[in-house]
Amino acid sequence: MALPKYLIHSRLLGIFNILEIIIRVLSKDTTHKELHIKESNYIRDIIFGFGDGINTSLGIVAGVGGALIAADVVILAALVGMFTGAKAMAVQNYLAVKSQREILESEIKREELEIKNMPNEERMEIENIYRAKGFEGEQLENIVEKITSNKDVWLKTMLTEELGLNLDILGSPLKGALVMFGSFLLGGILPILPYFVVKAGIISSITAIGIAIVMSVFSSFIVGALKARMAKKNWIKGGIEMAGLGTGIALVGYGLGAELAKTGIINVQ
Repeated sequence: MALPKYLIHSRLLGIFNILEIIIRVLSKDTTHKELHIKESNYIRDIIFGFGDGINTSLGIVAGVGGALIAADVVILAALVGMFTGAKAMAVQNYLAVKSQREILESEIKREELEIKNMPNEERMEIENIYRAKGFEGEQLENIVEKITSNKDVWLKTMLTEELGLNLDILGSPLKGALVMFGSFLLGGILPILPYFVVKAGIISSITAIGIAIVMSVFSSFIVGALKARMAKKNWIKGGIEMAGLGTGIALVGYGLGAELAKTGIINVQ
């Protein structure tokens, strides 16, 4: 008997809430507040790493499996691709965050020097910033005096209000790389699991591809829906978009593998 739509909707929302709690724990954001993507790039790393891992392994499994090659070869190719992809994503994430931090740190040092060497000009900038926000007269003077009386608050205000910078958002390059690596592996192993069952002689290779696609599409839908919900977008549309991408990758991979085997370009015997 099919479940009513409202029950399906509520259960999916329950899954998303559980996933949000898991992400908060992994990113060490356990405070009771609304989840904002800008608060931690680790949340982004978890979502995109997991999604990329699923799609990478699914493409390999569908492509190599579509050529009807032995399960051992499919598993080997997928595992190698998964670990290679995870390493590449982790390295790129590390370098990107590290470069961003270096740029922001240089801006912080420059701003510190300006506050030290040109305090009057920097004080005037604070005044202009808060005048533009609607503060005037004695209220404006009190705000400026309060901010400029503390060098750390002054510096932070200049960085956030004038330059729009926040070093805390980026997080640690090493931690970001590890989170990306682990998330990629977690997502990447899902499409490979059915082929271990093939190796045990329980199901056929074609059945394994079908199971891998279903698992991956469902996981992609959850990831896409969660990402959209965090971004305050339509979670159904976000889930379908992500799932559609995974399905497209599987179809292209399977078609390519099957065609190469059929034309004899690749010998599968």
